[in-house]
Amino acid sequence: MTTAQGTAAPRRRAAARPAKWLSRGVIQVFLLVVGLIWLTPAAGLFLSSLRTEEANASSGWWTALTTPGQLSLDNYTSLLKDSGIVQAFWNTVLISVPTTLAVVAIAALAGYAFAWMDFPGRDWIFLVVVAMLVVPVQIGLLPVAKLFGALGLFGSIPGVVLFHTAYGLPFAIFLLRNYFAEIPKEMLEAARMDGGGEWRIFSQLVLPLGRPAIASLAIFQFLWVWNDMLVALLFADNESQPLTVALQSQMRQFGSNIGVLAPGAFLSLIVPLIVFFVFQRHFVQGIMAGSVK
Repeated sequence: MTTAQGTAAPRRRAAARPAKWLSRGVIQVFLLVVGLIWLTPAAGLFLSSLRTEEANASSGWWTALTTPGQLSLDNYTSLLKDSGIVQAFWNTVLISVPTTLAVVAIAALAGYAFAWMDFPGRDWIFLVVVAMLVVPVQIGLLPVAKLFGALGLFGSIPGVVLFHTAYGLPFAIFLLRNYFAEIPKEMLEAARMDGGGEWRIFSQLVLPLGRPAIASLAIFQFLWVWNDMLVALLFADNESQPLTVALQSQMRQFGSNIGVLAPGAFLSLIVPLIVFFVFQRHFVQGIMAGSVK
């Protein structure tokens, strides 16, 4: 009986291997199909940006797969000669990058302070930060617009950066504070016993351990600001408008000007895609942080 059971066990294990490979293959095929479906709009926009207006008006973008001769870089050449679009692109960079850096830096310092430093009113101040998470951005548009008008910041890039920074901090502080609070207390106490000050502990211990959460926060903040149009539509003028507002004005002025809109939209799309894929590993680590003990 024992011998029969011993020979049956390897057989079951051998039979389980093909089933495991098959199930893994089905999952991989499913994920591949989902990825292709997700990338189809971006591929269609890219092919449309390489076709002429006449070709886009007469047939769909998928016809370029069978007749690649209709593809050219003329639309991008014309786009790069448009000083307004080029300036709007650099305005988007000048808004997104400083805002992301400011939010991450301030939130990291505040998150460490709320997590591991004792000061009067710490819990109450953090409660106020959490309460600000439920305040819609639309509520602050008009009051802040009047304030920026009095300060001379309305219609400028610094004004847009300040608005995005202020409204991005509550969530950023909440996220990093909760992540930093999961760092073992014994590790910080050992660093203090070795003579490390708060700044040294923060810069050399907490920041490296919090890299996944910081990277996730930076990606979220960058994508949100890069794709924003509501705030920029109100706070930016013609000289400081980002790419989203510039493309919206092109659509309003020229209707279906696909020769400008398609390459401009793809230019606005490709930067967030590059940022996401470059930092994908850190993004996934930050999302999964704390889910497995």
